Amino acid sequence: MAALVALAVLLLALPALVVDHDLAGAQLTAAERLNAVNDVRTTLLQAIGGAVVLFGAYATWRQLRVSQDGLHATREGHVTDRFSRAVEQLGSDKLDVRIGGIYALRRIADHSERDHESVVSIMAAYLRTHLPWPPQEPGAPAADASINSVRPLETRAADAQVALTCLGVLTQDRTPGWLNVSFTDLRRADCDGLWLSGVNLDGTCLEAASVYQVNLRGASLIRANLRHAELGTSILHRARCTGADLRGARLLKADLREADFSGADLREANLRKARAGGTVFVRADLRMADLRGCDLSGADLRQARLETALASSLTVWPSGFDAEAAGVVAAEDPGAEPDNVLPAAAITAPVPVLRSGPAPDPTASAD
Repeated sequence: MAALVALAVLLLALPALVVDHDLAGAQLTAAERLNAVNDVRTTLLQAIGGAVVLFGAYATWRQLRVSQDGLHATREGHVTDRFSRAVEQLGSDKLDVRIGGIYALRRIADHSERDHESVVSIMAAYLRTHLPWPPQEPGAPAADASINSVRPLETRAADAQVALTCLGVLTQDRTPGWLNVSFTDLRRADCDGLWLSGVNLDGTCLEAASVYQVNLRGASLIRANLRHAELGTSILHRARCTGADLRGARLLKADLREADFSGADLREANLRKARAGGTVFVRADLRMADLRGCDLSGADLRQARLETALASSLTVWPSGFDAEAAGVVAAEDPGAEPDNVLPAAAITAPVPVLRSGPAPDPTASAD
C-alpha cells in the first residue's frame, strides 16, 4: 500500500509541481499545461519502467548466482561421496571391485582439478603398499625368482597394472613434482607410453618391464633394477640412475642426455643410436655394451669400464677420448634401426641368460 501511495503521489502530484517550478510564473493555457504535465508523467513512467527492468535483471542475476552456488555445492557433495566410495573400493578383497575403484578415482581426477593431486598420490601409495620391493605379500614371486618364472604384472596383479597405467596418464597434466613410487615390485610391468616425469623410482624393480617411449625426464632411478628392461626411444633426460642395474637393458635410440649413470651396471646393454651428450658415466660398467651409433659427445667417462664394448664409425666419443686404449671393440654399424612395433611383447618374451655374471656388491668400496 505504501508503494502504491508513493507511486500515486509521484505520478499525480509531482509532475504538476515540476511544471510549475520550471514555468516560474509564466502563463500557459490549460491545454498547454496539461500537455506539459503529461510529458513529465511519461518521462517518470519510463524512468520507473527502466528501474523495474534493472531491478528484475539484478534479481535474476542474484537468483542465478544462488542457483549456481547451490549446484556447485551439490556437485562437490556428489564428488566427495564418489571419492569416498572409490577409496573404500580399493580396500576390497575382490579384484574387480578394486579395479573399479581405481577407474572411478581416475574419472574423478579427470573432472575435478581440485582432486587431481590427491588421486595421483593415492595411486602412488597403492602401488607402494600393494607391491613392495622386496616382495612381502603372500603368493608374490620371491625376489630371487628367475624373471622367466614371473608372470606379467597385468596377469599376476591386474589392479596394480591398472593403477600404474592411470598414474602414468594422470601425471601428464600434473606440474612436475615429487611423487614417490620407490621400492616397488614392477617386474614385467607394461609402462609403454606413460608419463613418469620427475617420479621417484629409487630401488624399484623394473626387471624385464616394457618401458617403451616413456617420459622419465628428471626421474630418480637410484639403485633401481632395470635388467632386460625395454627402454627404447624413452626419455631419460637428466634422470638420476646412479648405481642402477641395467644389464641387458635395451636403450635403443633413447634420450639419455645429461643423465647420471655414475656407478651404474650397463653390461650387455643396448645403447645403439642413443643420445648421451653430456651424460655422466663415472665408474659405470659398460663392458659388452653395444654403443654403435651412440652419441657420447661431452659425456663423462672417467673410470668407466669399456673393455669389449662395441662401437662403430658412427659412435661419437668425447673430445680427446681414446676408445682403442679403453678396450672398445670396433664393429660394423647395423644401419637404420626400425621402431619397435609391438614393444609390450617384452613383458612375455623369455629373457636370455646374462653372460656378465652377477651385479657387483653396491656396498663395496669404489676402490
